[in-house]
Amino acid sequence: ERVNELADRLIALYSSRAKIDGFAFQPDDDEQRRFEDAFPYELTTDQKVCLEEIKSDMEKPIAMDRLLSGDVGFGKTELAFRACYKAILSGKQAAILCPTTLLARQHYEVAVERFKAFGTQIAIFSRLVPEDVQKREMEDVLSGKIDLVIGTHRLLSKEIKFRDLGLLVV
Repeated sequence: ERVNELADRLIALYSSRAKIDGFAFQPDDDEQRRFEDAFPYELTTDQKVCLEEIKSDMEKPIAMDRLLSGDVGFGKTELAFRACYKAILSGKQAAILCPTTLLARQHYEVAVERFKAFGTQIAIFSRLVPEDVQKREMEDVLSGKIDLVIGTHRLLSKEIKFRDLGLLVV
């Protein structure tokens, strides 16, 4: 009975989502290729297939849902960064929601290094970030000065408002 209730709710959710217009992100350009070429490792065949599917979804004018699953160390973060940069190049903001403070910090540090040559402004939100820094960066997120936001469930608080969020990676 509970499974049927869940199925009914999911059907209703997907039915209502199908009626909502999404945002079609721009096709890849030279800047996207430059970002991807800056990655020092070769993608695996599976990563390439997943990346093409993600980009294909992003370029359609419908709300995107995609589940990418893999063990630790199999390149999910790099694929997420490439999708985030695609969103940023289309004038949108991107956010990466992490389950722990430690993972948020790790992703933030990797992102700062990965995006440093591309003028991307990045902020982190978690309980370890001083409140005065968070308040300043909340203003920058709202004004659009921050392109990529990484954080814990803190990102879901009512205090953090985006100018134009285009992609959420969980």
